[in-house]
Amino acid sequence: MAVATPSDQTEDRSKGSAGEVLRAFLVLGLTSFGGPVAHIGYFREAFVHRRRWLDEAAYADLVALCQFLPGPASSQVGFSVGLMRAGWLGGLAAWCGFTLPSAVALVLFAYGAGALEGTLGTGLLHGLKLVAVAIVAQAVWGMARTLCPDRLRASIALAATLILLALPSSIGQIGAILLGGLIGWQFCRAPVPDAMAHLPLPVSRRAGAVALAVFFLLLVGLPLLRGLGQGPALFEAFYRSGALVFGGGHVVLPLLREAVVAPGWLGDDAFLAGYGAAQAVPGPLFTFAAYLGAVMRPWPNGLAGAVLALVGIFLPGLLALVGTLPFWDGFRRRAGAQAAMRGVNAAVVGLLGAALYDPVWTSAVHGPGDFGLALAGFVLLTVWRAPPLVVVLLGAAGGAALAIL
Repeated sequence: MAVATPSDQTEDRSKGSAGEVLRAFLVLGLTSFGGPVAHIGYFREAFVHRRRWLDEAAYADLVALCQFLPGPASSQVGFSVGLMRAGWLGGLAAWCGFTLPSAVALVLFAYGAGALEGTLGTGLLHGLKLVAVAIVAQAVWGMARTLCPDRLRASIALAATLILLALPSSIGQIGAILLGGLIGWQFCRAPVPDAMAHLPLPVSRRAGAVALAVFFLLLVGLPLLRGLGQGPALFEAFYRSGALVFGGGHVVLPLLREAVVAPGWLGDDAFLAGYGAAQAVPGPLFTFAAYLGAVMRPWPNGLAGAVLALVGIFLPGLLALVGTLPFWDGFRRRAGAQAAMRGVNAAVVGLLGAALYDPVWTSAVHGPGDFGLALAGFVLLTVWRAPPLVVVLLGAAGGAALAIL
């Protein structure tokens, strides 16, 4: 009797169709509440345990890679699973299935938000802003415990926060990340773990090199095209935000605010109301960009702006992923690279901490009632482990009640 070898099993797992991948990820895109950490758990259950598209070791290696790179980690993991299952079309199908449901929901919210007028509508939107306070505070608390477990990394986070408070611009953000990486590279070294499982991903070294070249070419070249019109300026702003996000999820908040509020494209109130609404939909938080693209004042806005913003913010993370895959086995063994990322991760905690104060806190909390509602949301999330959707609904209702009273 013939015995299946590991390579045979890997080959069997890798066979599939783009339609199959799309159906699987569409279900997840409609039901995956809870943020990137929860998404990674959903993926593990769906593709490692239930469908057995890849084994536990390969999945763990994939998650480690995506958490190392800039961009939305859960979306990158999903794209990689689709790529392994059905090639490039499978990767695209995975991204579409997981991303489009929440993007469509947030675009619809952008069109409907303008109709929320009067005391009740204003209160609902203010409640969503207070939900944003609770959500970001929970993210800062959780990330600080995980990514700043010692004095040095806690100090890096503090330094990043102070830099952002003193210099609240893209220069301050980039400087804080670079400083964190430099300090980490020098002082956050640790033994390199043993090699993990090999990932059978259909990406050649040439394709990886091309993807990395495009990633950096767009990052450097797009700012030169901002003068050609609002369309290139919008795409550049969202591409830059997606390229500089380490840690994914809520860390994108300060970068997006700098991209759209600072130039006057959108006010803080509309920005934070949309961010609160983004907690109520499943799928990746980066689809918040679709809301921003749709609701911004200058053209392109509406559906065209949503598409430009959505592609712009996801593209750099996917390019970085494709570019890194062929070189990951060698790169992850470098102690210096891992040390630098420890410092970068600590810095992004500080980045998010500064955003918790400005604009999240300063724009939403104006009195004891606001503080009490935000604090209740934080306790529900951190102590009671309430689903974000429940907190959003309670926050919106609480905001309406405060407005009426």
